[in-house]
Amino acid sequence: MHLVTLNADAITARLPQLSALLHACVQDGASIGFILPFGLDDSHAFWADNVRPAVACGSRLLLVLDLDGALAGAVQLDWDTPANQAHRAEVRKLLVHPAFRRRGIARQLMQAVEERARALPRQLLTLDTRTHDHAEPLYLSLGYNIAGVIPDYALAPEGGRLDSTTVMYKQLSVS
Repeated sequence: MHLVTLNADAITARLPQLSALLHACVQDGASIGFILPFGLDDSHAFWADNVRPAVACGSRLLLVLDLDGALAGAVQLDWDTPANQAHRAEVRKLLVHPAFRRRGIARQLMQAVEERARALPRQLLTLDTRTHDHAEPLYLSLGYNIAGVIPDYALAPEGGRLDSTTVMYKQLSVS
């Protein structure tokens, strides 16, 4: 496993891999802000028009994990916060390709993003996840606390129903 921080140029160079990763996760039912139908062009636009500019301006971090020469996972840390919230950051879009699940990739990405947050220094991380999704136990095992559940928060990826989201946080010790 090889963990890499991507800058804007590296995002451009790896757009096909990043697009394939996001596309595979959405097609597999991940509730990460997109609904079906969701094509590779949609995925490409997300990385090129949303993530790359935020990374280029220095308000977001993109970590990826390569395994056996393939992009196995990614996570983002967004610290574009108001002045009164300069102590916190948000974990966004934890993605693990369906072909690489159950290998500890999500845990490794989360531990790495927490390490980067401490170095900023940020002492509070927040995130949200679909309630009762397979990621929720992972976050709890990493020490995240549930702040609350918001019912009917987002349309399910396949449409047809509204899912609740669980808002979580973790306080970090900053050295």
